[in-house]
Amino acid sequence: MQELGTKEGALRARAIYDYGETAVFASTADPRFHMMLYVPPAAAEGRKVDLLVAVHGTGRTSAFEFRDGFAEFGLYNDCAILCPIFPVNVRGDGARSGYKYIGEGDIRYDQVLLSMVDEMAAKYRQDWSKFAIFGYSGGGQFSHRFAILHPERLWAASVGAPGSVTLLDPDRDWWVGVRDLADRFGKPIDPDALAQVPVHMVVGEADLETWEITHKPGSQYYMEGANGAGTTRPERLRSLKASFEAAGVRVILDEVAGVSHDRMKCIGHVKTFLTRTLKEMRS
Repeated sequence: MQELGTKEGALRARAIYDYGETAVFASTADPRFHMMLYVPPAAAEGRKVDLLVAVHGTGRTSAFEFRDGFAEFGLYNDCAILCPIFPVNVRGDGARSGYKYIGEGDIRYDQVLLSMVDEMAAKYRQDWSKFAIFGYSGGGQFSHRFAILHPERLWAASVGAPGSVTLLDPDRDWWVGVRDLADRFGKPIDPDALAQVPVHMVVGEADLETWEITHKPGSQYYMEGANGAGTTRPERLRSLKASFEAAGVRVILDEVAGVSHDRMKCIGHVKTFLTRTLKEMRS
């Protein structure tokens, strides 16, 4: 460990912990939340790279899977991968799902994520004023709601198998609709900006279990219309697609044959979408 006090040791530690598959970092803005990254060699060489944010599901362990699962994509496409970790029980109440709905008590998870992106952009001397977002399951809930709130920050969004969806319904309040978006989050929906974001949606055709996604009266997130987008994840994602398309958003939907609720069997479709989108954007 003595070598860490030398310039050579500091450079070695930076190469090991700050590039490639990085260490887990606490957010400076709010150390209750953490992140890990894959940072490709291009960034270490001082070149510009783009950014994909990949958001975990309820179990949180998919943050590690996504960081590693997208690493090859990041290497060959000069794209860093940032995986936030929003812990269970962050407010001491055992809650698992607050991040999916953006707000939880005094926590704004969209702002937490934006602060992480800005912090890492400064660390790696990158312009990540726009980035792509992907999430699966609980992360799919977060990713499409983040896109509704912050389309101006995105060059692409991919939504994987969300259990519940927010439709662009002006006659229902959040989280089922968007009527009170401005009052709740301080900014109105911007359909023109959202229409500029290429959107991808993916779900397994056999992802038909409903025990975890059916909202029952008296449950924490139950409200009128909570189950109105459909019974299963494929049905709800089709409803979200139709809602986005009605607002002028371009949506590609992949329903993967023979796949149930399996994130790693879906991310190949995400990589295809992102690779194509990056190529178009850079040209």
